[in-house]
Amino acid sequence: MVDYSAPQLDDVFHALADPTRRAMVARLSHSEQTVGELAAPFSITLAAASKHIKVLERAGLIARTVNGRTHMCRLDTAPIHAGMEWMRHYEKLWNQRIDVLEGLLASEDADTKRADPKPDDQQAPPKGTGS
Repeated sequence: MVDYSAPQLDDVFHALADPTRRAMVARLSHSEQTVGELAAPFSITLAAASKHIKVLERAGLIARTVNGRTHMCRLDTAPIHAGMEWMRHYEKLWNQRIDVLEGLLASEDADTKRADPKPDDQQAPPKGTGS
């Protein structure tokens, strides 16, 4: 069962809603990086990068270790699984609804073909056209 009220799920979606933070997560999926390395590709200050990292940490997506003045960040993908479970729940729901709609449309098509057995190209011309 999906927990819809989980604050961590809210934090994960909030953290991943920002393109800078998504790019940071993508970079961390390849290797651990320092705060400076994470900030480098963006035209942002280290303070701004640190704020983004704190949002990712609050969501549990980043674990930071401090060694002297060096802050190393690594990705923790476990919180993403809750988001995936939430999305899978709705994927199943929408697939079921689409299957029902597909069945209704197929039934409607079959009813239409039974009511009008002539193929479209053999129908009589409309009245009053002189043909």
